[in-house]
Amino acid sequence: MRVRSLFSVLLPAPSTASTTERLRASAGALLGLLVTGTVAHLMLGEDAIWLVAPMGASSVLLFCLPASPLAQPWSVIGGNVISALVSAACVRWLGHLLPLPALAALGTALAIAVMFFTRCLHPPGGAAALTAVIGGPAVHAAGFSFALGPVLVDSMLLVAAAVVYNNLTGRRYPHAQTLSHPNPHATRDEVPTVRLGFKPEDLDAVLRRYGQVLDISRDDLEALFLQTEMRAYQRRFGVIACGDIMSRDVVTAEFATPLTEAWHAMRGRHIAALPVLNPARRVIGIVTQSDFLKHSGLDDYRGMREKLKDFLKPTGLSHTEKAEVVGQIMTARPRVAQTDTPIVDLVPLMADAGLHHIPIVDAEERFAGIVTQSDVVAALYEHRLTEASSPA
Repeated sequence: MRVRSLFSVLLPAPSTASTTERLRASAGALLGLLVTGTVAHLMLGEDAIWLVAPMGASSVLLFCLPASPLAQPWSVIGGNVISALVSAACVRWLGHLLPLPALAALGTALAIAVMFFTRCLHPPGGAAALTAVIGGPAVHAAGFSFALGPVLVDSMLLVAAAVVYNNLTGRRYPHAQTLSHPNPHATRDEVPTVRLGFKPEDLDAVLRRYGQVLDISRDDLEALFLQTEMRAYQRRFGVIACGDIMSRDVVTAEFATPLTEAWHAMRGRHIAALPVLNPARRVIGIVTQSDFLKHSGLDDYRGMREKLKDFLKPTGLSHTEKAEVVGQIMTARPRVAQTDTPIVDLVPLMADAGLHHIPIVDAEERFAGIVTQSDVVAALYEHRLTEASSPA
């Protein structure tokens, strides 16, 4: 039991990464290093140093942790190159005064300090600094050219490969942090989720008090906290799915639905949006009253009636630049939710992103209904009312 307990303490917790994510990251490192090594070999030549060991460590960050602050382009390129330059300077000016172990330790420590100062902390930069000291006569002879040659070229090529691969496989890279929560209505009020939950200033204060390096971006950390809050709400108050509250008898449109027909359907039914479906009943867009106003130039309300009549009136021509059908003014690829999606997952979209209507699709991605802000508010109110009236 003692041995098992010891191993449980020493071993890290199991990874939460899915099998797909593990394969995606491994394939990215394979392709990234293959491209980097091949191109660097062609650029720098057979006899030159064309691929340095720290790139293996950089590839772990770039393809496994592309959202990490330690894996962003400036961190990778700046961290590797600056660290190699710092150690190369130590070798040139202090190499005759210090033994090799002391020189290696000093170069690496100074490189870490400079990376902190230049805001490009990158763990493989420590390996680049160490390589510049213990890399042997060829590296020492190269001097600063080691940092400005293979280290710089390899870092830039690997970052370029990561930009292409990560974005093609669904990972945002570079991962720019979103520090603000702009109100979709352009007012000075904070978005509703910030008003009700923890504020960004609360997170900033905790991070300052923590005072250590985190291998996660601030906006990702905030998103995880918000999702944790929603999951805790579901656990305490139960789960209401979109399929439970959605409107099923919904007026819809097709790409080729004439604008006049869509407008009269919305006005006649007193609705503000029409989901746009293809023949297989899959959602390809959504058209709202705002789309009609925007495309008909009704931001200037003078002569609104005449402008709208002109906009809706067909030209009768087979080829025209004027919008004539719904597909020409709709918002393509709108946000959708599944019938089993908990409605609390829609709250940030409706409250912060300003979405008023979210189409709901079934397991086969076919249109099943629509959920509006009013539906969500009514469901949450009814749920809390039922809870309040239940005996303790």
